[in-house]
Amino acid sequence: MKFKGTDAYVATDDLTVAVNAAVTLERPLLVKGEPGTGKTELARQVAGALGLRLIEWNIKSTTKAQQGLYEYDAVSRLRDSQLGEARVHDVGNYIKRGKLWEAFASDEKVVLLIDEVDKADIEFPNDLLQELDRMEFHVYETGETIRARHRPVIIITSNNEKELPDAFLRRCFFHYIRFPDPETLKRIIEVHNPGIKTALLTTALTQFFEIRDQPGLKKKPSTSEVLDWLKLILAEDLSPEDLRRDGADALPKLHGALLKNEQDVHLFERLAFMARRQR
Repeated sequence: MKFKGTDAYVATDDLTVAVNAAVTLERPLLVKGEPGTGKTELARQVAGALGLRLIEWNIKSTTKAQQGLYEYDAVSRLRDSQLGEARVHDVGNYIKRGKLWEAFASDEKVVLLIDEVDKADIEFPNDLLQELDRMEFHVYETGETIRARHRPVIIITSNNEKELPDAFLRRCFFHYIRFPDPETLKRIIEVHNPGIKTALLTTALTQFFEIRDQPGLKKKPSTSEVLDWLKLILAEDLSPEDLRRDGADALPKLHGALLKNEQDVHLFERLAFMARRQR
């Protein structure tokens, strides 16, 4: 099984090498990068390209590792026992399978996405070490051991919000998705907007990188945000001339797609004010 990118996803050479290395080593692929650089979409495209079903486990700040294995509903069992329900005698009726169990029990190989692992508590990755390493776990309530029928392709994403434990990192193949260079970004845009006029794309990208490289910017606009911006530009039928800025109008057209906090908006407003004073 080799991943080479897809018609809908531009994968750089180093990214395809990382995906295929993780598949060959049968190690989880840990993907880091700025928000909006396509980490989650990578898992979906890998699944599609390899013809595998995708199982998504979206991590929140309250997520516990145990939830990925299974959850035992003791409260419901106690209630049923008080009501004299017959199902209370089978503890399996009160066990809810998690995403790891679903991936392990699958009759076919699957892609398991553990999305934004750094959102959870720092102990979350450590609590999954043995399960990801041995591809099995024990269900204490029933006494059974769940083993993976087919070792899943595991892709773990992180926005680098917190450091991950060394023991966890040791078990992964690591790749950092760098922000795309202008040529790669142009290819990505053309995939999503086929036939976009060259002059418009050149002007938009020139302005986008000027904005992104502006000193003092709190949140740099990402790949997903430039795609949204261009979608709006095309919907409004703006021309390259419409996009051009001068010092008196430093805010880009439709800037709400690119600038996502008031600090960055105020930064460009100050730049415009300073430019007007210098005239």
